[in-house]
Amino acid sequence: MYKQKPSPDLSIRAEQSLTDYEHYLRHEQDLRQLTIRDYLSDLRLFMAWCERDWAKEVNPLEFIPQHVATPTIIRYRDYLQGDLKRKPATINRYLMSIKRYFSRALSQKLIARDPSIVVKMIAETTRPPSHMTDLEENRLITAVTEGRSLRDRALIITMLHTGLRLGEVCKLKWHDLVIGERSGYVKVTGKGNKYREVPLNVTVRNAIREYQENLDLESEYVFISQKTRKNLTRRGVSFAIKKYARKAGIPDLKPHDLRHRFGYRMAVNVPIHRLAQIMGHDSLDTTMIYIRGTPGDLQQAVESIAWE
Repeated sequence: MYKQKPSPDLSIRAEQSLTDYEHYLRHEQDLRQLTIRDYLSDLRLFMAWCERDWAKEVNPLEFIPQHVATPTIIRYRDYLQGDLKRKPATINRYLMSIKRYFSRALSQKLIARDPSIVVKMIAETTRPPSHMTDLEENRLITAVTEGRSLRDRALIITMLHTGLRLGEVCKLKWHDLVIGERSGYVKVTGKGNKYREVPLNVTVRNAIREYQENLDLESEYVFISQKTRKNLTRRGVSFAIKKYARKAGIPDLKPHDLRHRFGYRMAVNVPIHRLAQIMGHDSLDTTMIYIRGTPGDLQQAVESIAWE
């Protein structure tokens, strides 16, 4: 199979177009660095493909947005799907990056019409996310408890019992926590700078109290690194979870799986509109992804009407 170069060469005009767009993303958009990197990487691949394709013509073209027509993008989509055998999710990510680029080009009046607007995404079959089982959750908590790190135990319990996103956990500060004897909540500013309050059950409250009472470092952040004395980064949280997941015999466990576990368990008894509020979803469709039944759930459902 043909392998695309990580950073394919571009013409001078294409490089200039990419540089201009990079300046726009970095200075005019409120985006994470990783998101910017992905947009630029996706766009570079598209530009390079266009220039290779146009090089076959009698009068080869260099990439500028004015040279791209709707059929060009459709052929690129077909190339990704047919030649490179990319998965639908990957192709759709590339297409979204391209659509974002041409939307901006249109707003800047670099083009008279957006050639990407009518290009359809690849249809995907939504699969239910993998869920931790009760046994796996128990093994994970056992592993972190035996590890004797009150910080890591409070971290994992907080993620399992609040459904906070990885970035939200990293930014959590002590003044965000309101903990009483019989209730509590955490103030969260999530995606899109949207504020919500997530209730804390007694399991989380007790874990955080025990951690705080034994904390020998002063910091405004809840979860801090012993080495840097700063708040844990995404990488730091991921490292901690992977460490205990390996001990628990769940090597493929990812931080976001703890959020999935929370949504899955809550969905059994909580109305979907309330669960969406807790998890910070604007759309109920997003919440539905978290609560789709596992293959085991579906098997159990059909077995319930079996005659034998």
